[in-house]
Amino acid sequence: MRADGLATEAAHNRHMLLGWNSSRTARLSRVIRTGWLLCQGMTPSGQSLRKVTRRAAEVAETEGVGVLYRRVKSRVWARLEHRLAIRKAVVPTKNTSPAETGDVDAPYMVNVPSARLRDLRPRILIVAELTLPQCAKYRVWQRKEELELLNWQVDVTDWRDVEASLTALQTCTEVIFYRVPAFPSVKSLFREVRRLGLLSHWEVDDLIFDAAEYRQNGNLATLSDSEQRELLFGVGLFLDSLQSCGRGIASTRALGEAMRRAGIEDVHVIENALDRQTIALADALRIERSPDDVRESFLIVYGSGTRTHDADFRCCADGLVAAMEAEPRLSLQVIGELTLPDEFRRFGSRVQQLQGRDYPAYMALLARADLTIAPLEPTLFNDAKSNIKFLEAAVLDVPAVCSPRDAFTHVVRNGENGLLAEGTDAWRDAVLDLCRDPALRARLGRQAREDVLKRYRPEDVAREQVALCFPEPVADLPEERPLRVMSANIYFAPRSFGGATLIAEEMVRQLSGRGMDLAVFTSAPFLDGRHASSIRYEEDGAPVVATPLSIHIDRVAGLDNPRCSAQFSAWLDAFRPDVVHFHSVQGLGLGLTQLCLERRIPYVITLHDAWWLCERQFMVRQDGRYCFQRHIDLKVCAMCVPEARHLGLRADMMNASLKSATLLLTPSQSHRALYMENGIAADRIKVNRNGFAWPKTKRTPRKSGMPLRFGYVGGAEAVKGYPLIRKAFEALDQGDWELVLIDNKLNLGFSSIHADDWKVQGSVKVLPAYSQDTMDAFYEQIDVLLFPSQWMESYGLTVREALARDVWVISTSPGGQAEDIVDGVNGTLIPLDGRPESLRSAVEGVLAQKERFDDYNNPLKSGLPTFEGQAVELMTFLESVVRPKM
Repeated sequence: MRADGLATEAAHNRHMLLGWNSSRTARLSRVIRTGWLLCQGMTPSGQSLRKVTRRAAEVAETEGVGVLYRRVKSRVWARLEHRLAIRKAVVPTKNTSPAETGDVDAPYMVNVPSARLRDLRPRILIVAELTLPQCAKYRVWQRKEELELLNWQVDVTDWRDVEASLTALQTCTEVIFYRVPAFPSVKSLFREVRRLGLLSHWEVDDLIFDAAEYRQNGNLATLSDSEQRELLFGVGLFLDSLQSCGRGIASTRALGEAMRRAGIEDVHVIENALDRQTIALADALRIERSPDDVRESFLIVYGSGTRTHDADFRCCADGLVAAMEAEPRLSLQVIGELTLPDEFRRFGSRVQQLQGRDYPAYMALLARADLTIAPLEPTLFNDAKSNIKFLEAAVLDVPAVCSPRDAFTHVVRNGENGLLAEGTDAWRDAVLDLCRDPALRARLGRQAREDVLKRYRPEDVAREQVALCFPEPVADLPEERPLRVMSANIYFAPRSFGGATLIAEEMVRQLSGRGMDLAVFTSAPFLDGRHASSIRYEEDGAPVVATPLSIHIDRVAGLDNPRCSAQFSAWLDAFRPDVVHFHSVQGLGLGLTQLCLERRIPYVITLHDAWWLCERQFMVRQDGRYCFQRHIDLKVCAMCVPEARHLGLRADMMNASLKSATLLLTPSQSHRALYMENGIAADRIKVNRNGFAWPKTKRTPRKSGMPLRFGYVGGAEAVKGYPLIRKAFEALDQGDWELVLIDNKLNLGFSSIHADDWKVQGSVKVLPAYSQDTMDAFYEQIDVLLFPSQWMESYGLTVREALARDVWVISTSPGGQAEDIVDGVNGTLIPLDGRPESLRSAVEGVLAQKERFDDYNNPLKSGLPTFEGQAVELMTFLESVVRPKM
C-alpha cells in the first residue's frame, strides 16, 4: 500500500511536470538553456559538442551520410515521440470536436445512459462533511444505519477526498451530498453525477444556504469580521450545491420550507433521530430517578459545542441567574465553548465550564444532570434547527427546558414530557419548578424517554421517513435472467492495444449479441483532473469500469495492485456477475482472482501468453531469444532475470490463482501443452481458438509473370525474426521478388525499419501498419506471408488472417502459429532454430514455383476459426462452470 501511495504521488508529479513543460515559461526556459549550453560547447542533452561532431564525422565517413541522417532522425523522433503524442492528444484547436482533436479524455467523458443503473446493485453514496463530529453522527452515520435497515448498500466519503468520491460514484446508483459547498472540486463531482445519470440529493441540518436569514442569526455578532465574511461567503456555495443537485433533504419542516423557497420542489424531511449507539449508551448510563428524591444540590447541564451559541444562551441567561439567586442548590455546568455573561461570575464554583468531549463522554456528563436546557433565540434560522438536545436528554430520562422553536414544539408537550420557556420569568420559573419538584422531574423524564423511543428509533425513522425518499430497493436479481459475465483485461477500447485486447473486445461484442449480460474491468490512462480515480463508461453497449494504471508499473507491483483490487471489488459487488473471465491481467494484479474466491464467484482464465509462467511474459530472454524451456526451472529464470529475487513467491502466487480457476482456456493446442507440462491437469484446460477478421471482399487474382511478393508484419524485433529475414533475403542470388515490410512505428511519426541499408537484388519497401479497414488492401499486395517467429507463439493472428485470404505462409514450427498450416499444402514450415539458412531455403522453394500462386486458393480455409465460432464455444464453457451454481 505504501508503494501504491508512492505510485499515486509519482503520477501526480508527472501530471504537474507535464503542465509545467507545456507552459510558455517552460518553453522559453528551454530555449535559453539550449542557447547557454551551445555557448558552452555542449549539446542540449549535456554532451560535449566536440565529441558529438567527431562521432558524426566518423559515421558519415564509414557508413555514409544517409546512415548518419537516419540515425539522427531516429534519435530526435525517439526523444520527441512522447511529447508530440501528448500534445496531439490534449491540445485542441478552435472549431474542432474532441474526436477530431484526438482528446484522450473524450471517449471516457461520454454520458452513460441512466437506464444502465438497473443493472447495478442499489447503492447510495454519501459525500459528506465529516469534520463536524456531531453533524456527521446525526446526518451521515445515522443515515447510513437507517438506509442499511432498508437493505441499501451505503458508502461514505469525505467531500475533500475527490479521488475517493469520484471512484465511489462509479458503482453507486444514487448520491447524497451532506453539507457540501460548491467549490470547483465539488462541481467536478456534480458533473460526474450528471454524466453517470445518478439521482443526487443535497442534505443539511442548518439554514446555511439563505443569506438573508443567516444574517438574522444573532450568534454571528460574536464572531470576528473575517469569520463572518467567511461564513457568509459559504452561504452562496451551499445554495449553489443545493440548486445543482435539485433535490433536498432537510432535518426539520422549517428547513424544508426554506429549501422550497430556494426553488427546490423535491424536498424530503428526515429528522435527526436516535441510533443504536446512542440507545445502547443511554441504557448503560441511565440513572434511576425517584419521585421522592430530594437533592442537596441540583445540576443544570448545557451543551454548547461551539462558540456560535452565545446569542442563544443569552435568551435564558437572565432567567438562570434569577433562578440560581433564588435557589442556592442550583449549579450550572457548561460543556464546550461559550462566552458566559458577567452576571454568572458571582456564583463562583457553582458555575463550571468544561472543554468539549467526544460523544460518549458528553453523554456520561449529561446522564448525571438533573435537567438540561436548549435555549434558541427566536429567528427563522433557529426554527430550522433540530431538537437533538431534547432527544439526547430524553433517552437518558433527563428532563429538559427548551425554547419554543419549531422542531421542539413538534415533540415537546409542555408540562407532559418537557417544559417550553420564552423570556426571563418563564425560564426562571421552569428551572425552579423542576428543582423543587422531584416528582415532576421524574415524570417528565420518563415520559420524554417513552415518547422519543416510540418515534425516533432507527427502525421507525427508516420506515416512516427515510423510506419515503429512498424506498427499499429490489436487491436480488431475477432467477430467470441471462448469464452475467464480467470480462477483465489490462486494456480495452478506447485504449486498445495488442491481440489479447482485440479478442477480449470482440468476445464482449459477440456474447452481448447472444443475449448475455456483459461488464468489463480494465485499465485507463490518468485522465485530466481525476487523479487516480476509476471511471465507468460504456463501450458497444457494455458497462466498463477502468482504473488508472501507469505504463511505468514494474513487474513486481503488477502482481499485487491494491488500488485495482479495491476498485474491482466494488465493481464485482455492483454488477454481481455469475462468472468472471480473465484475459491478460498483468498490471491489474492477482488480487482480482482472490476477490472472486472470497465471493465464491467462479472464474475462467484465457492464457493468451506465458505471463502466468514467465516473468518476461513471452519466454524471451534479455538478448531477445526464446528460452526454449518447457517445464519451467526457476534456476534458469533467475539467470535470465538476475534481480528477480521474488521468482519463487511469484510462482507460488501464480500456481494458486491457476489452480483456483474453475477452467483454463488457451488459443492453441501448443500453448495448452506448455501449461500441462507445468502442472495443469488435462481436464482443467481447454482450447478455445481465437477468431479473427475475415476478408470483406474476394481476393483479386495475381497477374502471371509478376515478381513473387512477400510480406512481413512483425516489426524490427529479433524475437519476431526480423534479423533472419534480412540475412536470408540479402543471401538470395535472384531478384524476381518484392518484399513489403510493415513498420508500426511509422504510425507514431518515426521509423524503426530502414530498407535502404539492405543489400539485396530484389525490391524492398516499408509501409505503415494497417488497420482493420485496410487489412484486405495489404494482403492484396502480397503472395507469401513471412512469419519466422523465434518463440512458440500462443496463437499467431496474422498467420490466420493470411490463410483466410489465400496467402501462402512461411512459418516456424512448433508453436501455435503453425497449427493451421499443413506443410506444402497452404504453407511452408521451417524449424525454430534461429538460422537464416532455414528461412532462405523456404523462400527459394516458393520462388522456384511462383507460378502456382497465379490462381492459388487455400484448400484448408474452411477449417479456420471465426469470432462467431469462438464465441459460441466460449459461451458453452462459461455456462458449464456456472450451471451447477445456478
